[in-house]
Amino acid sequence: MPRSVNHVASRNRRKKVLKLTRGYIGARKNVWTVAKNTWEKGLTYAYRDRKNKKRNFRALWIQRINAAARDNGMSYSRLMGALHKHEIEINRKVLADLAMNHPEAFKAIVDKVK
Repeated sequence: MPRSVNHVASRNRRKKVLKLTRGYIGARKNVWTVAKNTWEKGLTYAYRDRKNKKRNFRALWIQRINAAARDNGMSYSRLMGALHKHEIEINRKVLADLAMNHPEAFKAIVDKVK
C-alpha cells in the first residue's frame, strides 16, 4: 500500500511562513528552508528587543531628567533621593515628559524638594 502523506497540510504550513517572509530580500522570501530560518531568527530578535526597548527608554528618561535637573541646580541622583525622601511618588516616564514639555512644572517639583 502506498505511503499516505498529507500534502495539503504541509503545503499550507509552508505557504504560511512564506507569506510572513514577504518583503525579505533574495532567497529569504521564496526558498523554504532559508525563509523558515530567517523567520524564526526574526522571532528571536523580536523577543529580545522587546526587553531592550524597555531598557533604552528608561535610559533616555534618566538622561532627560538629569539634563533638566542640572538646569535647575541639582543632579539626577540628588533629585531622585529628594523625591523619595519627600515621598513624592512620580515615575521617571512622567518626570522626563515634564522636563521636556512642561519645564515650569518640572521646576516646581525641583523647588519643592530643595
